[in-house]
Amino acid sequence: MQNMLSPDLDPHRLARTLAGRHLIDGALVPAASGRTFPVVNPATREQVSEAAFGEAADVGAAVAAAVEAQKGWARLPARERGKLVAECGRRLTDHVEELGRLVALETGKALRTESRVEASVLADAFVFYGGLAGELKGETVPFNPDMLTMTLREPIGVVGAIIPWNVPMMLMALKIAPAMVAGNAVVVKSAEEAPLAVLRACQIMAQVLPPGVLNILSGFGPECGAPLVTHPKVGKITFTGSVETGKIVYKAAAEKLIPVTLELGGKSPMIVMGDADIGRAVGGAVAGMRFTRQGQSCTAASRIFVHSSIHDDFVARLKAKVDAMVMGDPLDERTDIGTIISDGQFEKVKSYIRIGEQLPGAKANTCSAMPADPKLARGLFVQPVIFTGIGNDSRLARAEIFGPVTCIIKFDEFDKVISEANDSEYGLAATIWTRDLRTALDATRRLEAGFVQVNQNLVVQPNLSYGGVKQSGLGKEASLEAMLEHFTHKKTVIINMQ
Repeated sequence: MQNMLSPDLDPHRLARTLAGRHLIDGALVPAASGRTFPVVNPATREQVSEAAFGEAADVGAAVAAAVEAQKGWARLPARERGKLVAECGRRLTDHVEELGRLVALETGKALRTESRVEASVLADAFVFYGGLAGELKGETVPFNPDMLTMTLREPIGVVGAIIPWNVPMMLMALKIAPAMVAGNAVVVKSAEEAPLAVLRACQIMAQVLPPGVLNILSGFGPECGAPLVTHPKVGKITFTGSVETGKIVYKAAAEKLIPVTLELGGKSPMIVMGDADIGRAVGGAVAGMRFTRQGQSCTAASRIFVHSSIHDDFVARLKAKVDAMVMGDPLDERTDIGTIISDGQFEKVKSYIRIGEQLPGAKANTCSAMPADPKLARGLFVQPVIFTGIGNDSRLARAEIFGPVTCIIKFDEFDKVISEANDSEYGLAATIWTRDLRTALDATRRLEAGFVQVNQNLVVQPNLSYGGVKQSGLGKEASLEAMLEHFTHKKTVIINMQ
């Protein structure tokens, strides 16, 4: 193992240190072309660094390093690999504050409510998966008494992992930790909006792992992501992002007949029954909408169905709670809500708010207050908006806005609200809020989603199997199942003992 890197709590200095680099074969290197692109702080819209512009040549170098490293990595006993991956988690734990500050700088997510938490989950995911290495075992099969029949689990080889910008560190961990424990080498393609914290995390882990087992590239989809998906030596793709891009990835992978895991969009329903604990449900709506992440979450509770008997009270309480949240500098400990990630996403969110404001009968309940600090005047801040008076068939209730915008829809009949909750192309997450056990169990059975909760709205965490149905994706993440089913092949072996 190399000497430990010291945490750097100045995110601006650290951002400059990482400028213009990939991590390939254990070393920070520039792009083959020497090209870079800017990394911008969305709270001020100032450039804080630059990232290496990854292209096919960089993909080729990273995959070649991964192919060579994977041979020796796969030969290590599984528990030895697990120990190294768990050690990565322990090293990352020492850098939680550093990584939290860095991801807050590049994404605009508030340090206290979001970024520091994400950095902690990143570290925990590697410790969790490191402990599962001993579960990489096959089975004996009672096929014939004269034959020893068994199955083995073997690594796929090189895994390509394409990650998003909203929770880049956590979602990277849920892809690469199980892949590496299973004996694969990995090439990560980071989101162009958030390349720094994940690069630093991989640099930290490279102190522990053999060179080439973990590589990370920055760049854009056409120039960097597409060559990674189509590279002949990449045997598996795991992708989180939009439905449209996911379909492109799926089609490209199909040309090679390789497995894919896709975690795509969501328009998650939250159903609040008339007998629910209204205070608890309101808190669940705040957490579920991910207001502290500016609503930039696939599982955001962006359709909240509230029984007519408590509708007005619920809306008033929810608005008051969000009004009390502070928008401001993501690196300020007093800040609850930061910024939207980019100019493009900012304009998209604002356009949906304008659409909602023009809907007949709709009311836009605008919450919180814009930051007073003049240094943040150009920042990509959007006040949360709670829409009422619209139906489940409105554009706001159908589209994944990916911003701090939610729709509260009044209902009276349980069967009808279940039908409306399911009336979506997505099926990622859902929640039901009620004191009645029969109602809760009925809803969990009937809701068309891969991740259903009762009287709570937790985010995905290690050891909770996570993945959607319908247009929300394919496969599972965050669990033992994900490691076994999505990062290994099963081989059947028969030994004739006669």
